[in-house]
Amino acid sequence: METALLIATTLFYLFGTVGYMIYLFKEEDPLHRTAWGVLLVGVLAHIVAIVARSVQVGHLAVSNSAEALSFFALILVSTYLFAQIRFQIRILGAFVSPIAVLFMLGSSLLPADIVPRTGLIKSAWVTLHVALLFSANALFAIAFSAGVMYLLQERHIKKKRIGHLYLRLPSLERLDRINYVCIVIGFPLMTLGLVLGFAYAGTVWPSLWSWDPKEIFAVVTWVIYAVLLHERLAVGWRGRRAAWLAIFGFSAVLVTFLGVNLFMEGHHAANIR
Repeated sequence: METALLIATTLFYLFGTVGYMIYLFKEEDPLHRTAWGVLLVGVLAHIVAIVARSVQVGHLAVSNSAEALSFFALILVSTYLFAQIRFQIRILGAFVSPIAVLFMLGSSLLPADIVPRTGLIKSAWVTLHVALLFSANALFAIAFSAGVMYLLQERHIKKKRIGHLYLRLPSLERLDRINYVCIVIGFPLMTLGLVLGFAYAGTVWPSLWSWDPKEIFAVVTWVIYAVLLHERLAVGWRGRRAAWLAIFGFSAVLVTFLGVNLFMEGHHAANIR
């Protein structure tokens, strides 16, 4: 059942993405409502699949790269659906939902071996640590999408191309606002998630810091977003600079989230394969 639900989820996300891509060129309310609703159905199916998998393995199903990608896709789409209600920027779905589809396809291609049940993985602290970081990363993905949209819109304005995409994209001010809100909410979640992770590491490993590759890249990513938030709040960075840094920051998230798990060894890689 779990496999069938994940396949159905991928299809729902794909159909929702197709709907948003059509909506990108053909603005019709029924089309948007359908695409949004299809993504919602996909989220519900996804939740059931992950709950079933978690019950099967005895802990939150994020213990290998396939499960982690799938869980990230769930958090991303769920966060987008809520953000759509909050910001009312429908076109954002055309930039966010394809990321979820890529994550689900990647998840289906990676090994999904069940990691043996251990107290380390089953801890509630680990679950909270993972939930906070994934929620932060989902917000950073939306900030990334808003940053891409900002650069596209800015390019149209500078070249004075009043084409279809220019008319469909939100104003630069609204896109910059989305970027800002996502970073402001995501950074504290990331910080708390890292603090919990390091604190828990001190109880199960010899020290809080072990020069694990994922720890190093996670701190580097944290510094990137700390700089972005500082520059926005203290210096007044807005617009193009903030958009580029949001794109760069999410690229660091992907390296930390995927590259380290797949290509480097360490405490995290030993538990997430």
